[in-house]
Amino acid sequence: MNKIIKQVRDNIKKRSLKSRAIYLSRMQEAEKRGVNRAKLGCSNIAHAFASMKESEKAFPSLLNHPNIAIVTAYNDMLSAHEPYRLYPSLIKRTLADLGATSQVAGGVPAMCDGVTQSQPGMDLSLFSRDNIAMGTAIALSHNVYDGALYLGVCDKIVPGLLIGALAFGHLPSVFVPAGPMTSGISNAKKAKVREEFAKGDVDENTLLKVESASYHSSGTCTFYGTANSNQMLLEMMGLQLPNSSFINTNTNLREALTEEASKSILKMTKIVGDYKPLYKIIDERSFVNAIVGLMATGGSTNHTIHLIAMARAAGIILTWEDFDALSKVTPLLCRMYPNGQADVNHFRDAGGMSVVIYQLLSAGLIFEDVETIIGRGLEKYIVEPSLEDGELKFNEGLKVSKNENVISSFASAFSSEGGLRLLGGNIGQSVIKTSALKKEHLFIEAKAIVFESQQELKSAFEKGELERDFIAVVRYQGPKSNGMPELHGLLPSLGVLQDKGFKVAIVTDGRMSGASGKVPSAIHISPEASDNGVIAKIQTGDIISFDVQKGVVELKVDEDELNAREIKRVDLSTNRYGFGRELFVSMRRSVGSAKEGACVFDICGKERA
Repeated sequence: MNKIIKQVRDNIKKRSLKSRAIYLSRMQEAEKRGVNRAKLGCSNIAHAFASMKESEKAFPSLLNHPNIAIVTAYNDMLSAHEPYRLYPSLIKRTLADLGATSQVAGGVPAMCDGVTQSQPGMDLSLFSRDNIAMGTAIALSHNVYDGALYLGVCDKIVPGLLIGALAFGHLPSVFVPAGPMTSGISNAKKAKVREEFAKGDVDENTLLKVESASYHSSGTCTFYGTANSNQMLLEMMGLQLPNSSFINTNTNLREALTEEASKSILKMTKIVGDYKPLYKIIDERSFVNAIVGLMATGGSTNHTIHLIAMARAAGIILTWEDFDALSKVTPLLCRMYPNGQADVNHFRDAGGMSVVIYQLLSAGLIFEDVETIIGRGLEKYIVEPSLEDGELKFNEGLKVSKNENVISSFASAFSSEGGLRLLGGNIGQSVIKTSALKKEHLFIEAKAIVFESQQELKSAFEKGELERDFIAVVRYQGPKSNGMPELHGLLPSLGVLQDKGFKVAIVTDGRMSGASGKVPSAIHISPEASDNGVIAKIQTGDIISFDVQKGVVELKVDEDELNAREIKRVDLSTNRYGFGRELFVSMRRSVGSAKEGACVFDICGKERA
């Protein structure tokens, strides 16, 4: 086992001793209390099962047949979640055949960041994660369930579901994917037309046709952004069936995997099988494995926030330093858009998670002896699911990639380090996605141009005012300011300037999309502007040195002058109403910093810095 990996695990365990003990104690107490059905009065029971068939009502009331919760993020606006429309009926049939019942315990919201990108609704996006966690808790609060199946794929949905599930960690839990859409137009062509539109070379109708050819059906978008990073993480943590994440939606194999997930939850319940609650699966090693997987696959920067929030829900304290240390010893094994031209379908065809997990295990970079929903040991995830005469089989999976342009090996990795880095300096801490950056873009020293909104930057670009080397400082975009929206809509404009030969970069307390990476972007700056961060003191014309290899973003202003400068305050009132934003005032007031997971919860009494 790699010494650094073990050291990071030990550091996490040590700093989490108090909060982890609190969490485990609570889960053990909940486990002893058991399922509420044994204590419910007749009226309570009648309410809980009123909608069931008469033939089903006897099962849960007799207490000797499991009743499984389904928590779903279904809606048919979000392409990745539209397939979930049919899942409850399939799950119910599967479980009924095995003598169990199931109920849709609750639905949670599911935003599409692709729809709200650069729109006011994006200000709700990050907060929707904690809203989903609370919705999950409400769904399970009736406490008439022996286990839970979670139906979710996309950006904030999976983290929110897992945070909620961990609050009910005494229940067995299985996550059920819906699968990606088939490949559409190439990511390279899509990106090219986006930049052509930003330059004014093509019209809106041309752009719409290209975008529609990319996002063309039900299923998860095929680029390797936050949604597909979620799916990778769930397999690395042993919470999803092995190598199942990237089987296309609406296929017989996908249906068989959903049936198998339903059967798996039964085997984990106290009534039927080997009781395996969520809190006995998830530990410090689970999160180390997840972070290493994120680095090896070049995953989404959003998970430098989400993984911290998810871990805290289990009493585990992660830091950005953990991410940085793990990145430095984890090779980049995958090339998927935005750090390559392949998509997740190409990744699956090359061997998918089976190859990635085998390569990481062989290199001693992940912990093998962990618990999963299918048994102990991550080696069980080096398999390939298939249908043989209509029956689901998990055969030995690939250990070496079929396409080394998509998945490489440890010996011939695309980079010796992972896809994310921690940046320091006098502006604060930030993170950067490095996997898609060219070498010539790893250093830039230029004058700052300060923007108080992404609209200001877009307007300056359209007016031709940015034809030079510069570092865009986009501030008051943090969680306390306006909910920390993604600023992915800025990248086509900055990409055009980069392609013209100008050296450009961005420094922001906001987020970027999981699909970002071409333009050097120091994101999630902490402390943010609304927390009196140094970013609020930067002035247009200041020199900033942006050195990715050294891991430093430095404001070249004399320390005495910088200390003497006042914080530039901005009127944010217009960002705090409309599109439901006024309903999230309390979340902006209580949210922690990005490096603490931008979370509104303080679950295990961990004091914020």
